[in-house]
Amino acid sequence: MKQEHQDLILQACGASSLRVGAKIQTLWSGYGEIVRLHLEGCERPSVVVKHVKFPEEAEHPGGWNTDRSHTRKVRSYQVETHWYQNYSTNQSCRAPACLAACSYGDEMLIVLEDLDVAGYDQRRASVKDREIKACLSWLAHFHALFLGVAPEGLWPVGTYWHLETRPDELEAMDHAELKAAAGDIDKILNECRFKTVVHGDAKLANFCFSQSGRDVAAVDFQYVGGGCGMKDVVYFLGSCMEERECEKRVPGLLDYYFTELNQSVKKDVDFAALEKEWREMFAFAWTDFHRFLLGWMPGHWKINRCCEENADVTSGLTHTPDYNNKAGRRAELELGRRE
Repeated sequence: MKQEHQDLILQACGASSLRVGAKIQTLWSGYGEIVRLHLEGCERPSVVVKHVKFPEEAEHPGGWNTDRSHTRKVRSYQVETHWYQNYSTNQSCRAPACLAACSYGDEMLIVLEDLDVAGYDQRRASVKDREIKACLSWLAHFHALFLGVAPEGLWPVGTYWHLETRPDELEAMDHAELKAAAGDIDKILNECRFKTVVHGDAKLANFCFSQSGRDVAAVDFQYVGGGCGMKDVVYFLGSCMEERECEKRVPGLLDYYFTELNQSVKKDVDFAALEKEWREMFAFAWTDFHRFLLGWMPGHWKINRCCEENADVTSGLTHTPDYNNKAGRRAELELGRRE
C-alpha cells in the first residue's frame, strides 16, 4: 500500500501504525480489492479499505469489456464515494460508517468501519426465514428513510441493470417480445408515483449478519440511486431462493416487507396507495431484471420459470405467475394501453 494511502488512513483513524491484513475480495473485473487493515494506537482495532484501481485491461467473466462498461464502473465508484460522504442511514438499516475517502489519479480509496468488529461478522451463502426477513426489514427501513428523497449525486435511476446503462445487453437479447417491451417496462417503473432511494445491488452477498441472524447491515453502494423499492426486493429474493421456493414463499415475504415498510414510513404518507402501487410494480421489476439477464448471460441460474412467466406477462402474453396474479394483470393492462 502506498505511503500516501497509509498516511490518510492513519490520520483519519487517529492511529499510530497499521498492518495490512487479509484480502476480503477482489473487485469485479479486476478493478481493485477490499482489504482489512489492523490498527495500533487508536480505539478501532481494524478498518476495511475499498481500494479501487482502474485496470489497463479489464477482465469480465461475460466478455463485456467495452468503453461503456468501463465508464459505468468508474461512475459507480464515484457514486459510492458520494454516498458514503453525503448520506447516512440508521440502526434499522445499518451501513458501515465512512472514515475517509479520496481519489489519486486512477485510484480511489474508501476507508470504512469494520462491520465484523461492530458485531456483523457473519456471511451467508444460504439463508433461513430469520435471515431473509432481517434483510427484507433492512430494505423496508431503507426505502422508508429515503422515500421522496431526490438522489442527488447518486444514479438518477438506481440498480446496476438499469436499461439506459445497458444498451449492449439489450441488443444481445433473443427474447423478441421482451426486447420490444423493455422500454415500456422501464418507463412504467420510472414513472411510479412513490419513489425512494434503492440500494441497487441488494443481493445476499452484500448483507452482513450478526451471530443470531436477526440483525443485518449492508455494503456495496455502487449502484445506489432513485427508483421503486420493488427493484431491491425482487433482486434480493432472486439472489437467495431457488425457483420452487420462490413460487411458494414470495406472497408471504412480500406481506412481511410491506408490514415492515408500513411501520417505518412517516405518518403523512398515504401507505395504502404506496402499497397498491408497489405491489403492482413487482412483476415489472422482476421482468426488468430478467431482461438484463437474458442479454447479459442467458444461461444464468437466476433465470427460472418465475422470471419467464413474468416476462411473458409484461411483454403482453397471457401467462400469469401464481404468486403475483394482480401484478401480472396490471402489467399486461398497462402495456396494452401503450400499444
